[in-house]
Amino acid sequence: MSLSPSLTQVAADIQLAVAPVFLLAGIGAFLNVSAGRLARITDRARQLEPRILAARGAEHDKLLDEVRLIDTRIRIVNQAISLSVLAAVLVSGVVVLLFAAGLAGLDLGREIALLFIAAMIATGAGFAVFLWETRLAIRSIRVAADILEHQAED
Repeated sequence: MSLSPSLTQVAADIQLAVAPVFLLAGIGAFLNVSAGRLARITDRARQLEPRILAARGAEHDKLLDEVRLIDTRIRIVNQAISLSVLAAVLVSGVVVLLFAAGLAGLDLGREIALLFIAAMIATGAGFAVFLWETRLAIRSIRVAADILEHQAED
């Protein structure tokens, strides 16, 4: 067996690597959404800082509660980002092993499968954590709705 792969073998390796590369593109898009969400959450926290310093009494307490929730949301989005980056690294490892196995003629099927399973677990966990953050965001909107209902009663 020649150590130099044939054009046909390289083409087959590229075909095998296409699906994980598309997965990388999807993870990248999700990271973009998550980073944008993190930026908006951070902007909201910065908007509240001067208001907290100027507020007193019940308004101060309400703003502090909102900032605490924002801080929690920031940590959760960071977790989603970290899990997604881990997934991207694992998928990159899948692609590398696919090519290494093809070029060197090694049987790395088990290792590739395990790496892909780990990538899917990290991706799913990242989505689940992101869902958790969106649920917290909805909770904060419900608080605002409660305030509006209170004003309608007046």
